[in-house]
Amino acid sequence: MAKKSTSQQADKAVLALLELAAESGWRGISLADVARRSGMSLAELHGEFKSKWGILVRFLDGLDSAQMTGDLPDPEASLRDRLFEVIMRRFEAMRPHRQAIRAILSGTARDPAMWPGGAKRILGSAALMLEAAGVSSSGLRGRIKVKGLAGLYLKVLRVWLDDDGDGMDRTMAALDRALGRVETVAVVLCRGLPCRGTTADAAI
Repeated sequence: MAKKSTSQQADKAVLALLELAAESGWRGISLADVARRSGMSLAELHGEFKSKWGILVRFLDGLDSAQMTGDLPDPEASLRDRLFEVIMRRFEAMRPHRQAIRAILSGTARDPAMWPGGAKRILGSAALMLEAAGVSSSGLRGRIKVKGLAGLYLKVLRVWLDDDGDGMDRTMAALDRALGRVETVAVVLCRGLPCRGTTADAAI
C-alpha cells in the first residue's frame, strides 16, 4: 500500500506540474507551487522529487512507457509502418497535455542548463522507439539510427504542437512523409551497394 500511495503522490505532482506549465509557463514554477497545486506538503513533495526536472522526468518516463504499451507491432509489417505505429502511440499519449508541453518546450529552450538533459532524454526515447519497432539500438549502427530517428521525431513534433485536430491528421501526414523520405534516401544510398536488410532497415 505504501508503494501505491507513493506512486499516486508522484502522479499528482506530475499533473500539478503540467497544469501550472499550461497556465503560466515553465520557468516560473517552483516546488512550492507544485506542492500547493497537488495538495501535498513541501516535505512530501521533496521526498519524491528534488527538483521540477525530476517531476518532468517522471512524465517523460510515462510517455516512454505509453509508446511501448499494447500489442507489439506486426513483425511482418514494414519498418516504416512499425515506426509509424510506435511514434503515433507517443503522440496520442501526449495529446491531453499539448498546451503544457508547448510551454515546457518553450521554457526549456531558453535555459541552456536544461539542454544536455533534454538531449539525453530525446535520444533515450528514440532508442526505445526503435526497440519497440523491432530494431536494435545498440552498437555504432544503433547509435546512428537513434540520432536519425530523434531528428525525425523532433521535426514531426513541431507539426504536432500546432495540430489541434481530433484525428491528428496533420501529424500523421507529416510523420508518413518523413518516414517516406528516409526510405527514399536509403534506396539511393543502397543502390549498387551491399546494404544489410531492407532499404528501410538500412536507413533507420
